[in-house]
Amino acid sequence: MTLLPSRYLKLPFSFDLVRLQTELSQLEKSEWIKHFNTSAYENDWLCLPLRSVGGSVDHIVPLNDGLFQDTVLLDACPYIQEILNFFACEKTSVRLMSLAAGAYIKPHRDSGASLDDGITRLHIPITTTPDVLFTIDGEDVHFSAGDVWYLNAACMHEVFNPGSESRVHLLIDCVTNEWLEKAFVDAGGVTRAAPIYGDPAIHDDNVSEVIALLRVAQGEAAANIADRLEAIRDSQLKDCRS
Repeated sequence: MTLLPSRYLKLPFSFDLVRLQTELSQLEKSEWIKHFNTSAYENDWLCLPLRSVGGSVDHIVPLNDGLFQDTVLLDACPYIQEILNFFACEKTSVRLMSLAAGAYIKPHRDSGASLDDGITRLHIPITTTPDVLFTIDGEDVHFSAGDVWYLNAACMHEVFNPGSESRVHLLIDCVTNEWLEKAFVDAGGVTRAAPIYGDPAIHDDNVSEVIALLRVAQGEAAANIADRLEAIRDSQLKDCRS
């Protein structure tokens, strides 16, 4: 089974908010970095990397082919380390993201950061208020503090903090695996069968036509694909007769 793309989902995990806020307070005097896409927001949107490419404390780009390592800032956060170890999957970027009081993140999409892309971005709010809302494809959602939330960043989303204090989230980019997919199912995520022919555009009604076109195209690669599709189709027909 594969997971249907979701716009957002609350996962069945929660963490100790007091311990998270205590570790956050210890990092408040660190050198937070302005988000690199300055045209995407108004007022301050700051980042503190806890795990980054090369373990650099001034590298905040979350998607990169380099080797991700813990930064020295994470060494001072034993509880956050405990949280990271709880997730039984590989982690790439880990950041604290602070949205200042009155700040606004404009509508945008982030590519390559959804469950379907292989990188699942999780949010754990540390400081927030009920009036801090994500608007995701037109729907307003509050991410509650201490809980684990998934945002499909490929969806159009924006955030506004109308409060008097900064909103801070712990963002964890996880490499999607079976453990994480099970967590999504346990949270009520909807599942569907994988495409029978490996491509959702190919189905029982058109597979014979696709096979015929591949035979006409000739070439070894086309012939191999045609053979595979034909074998699946014949197996489907055999199952129907039995």
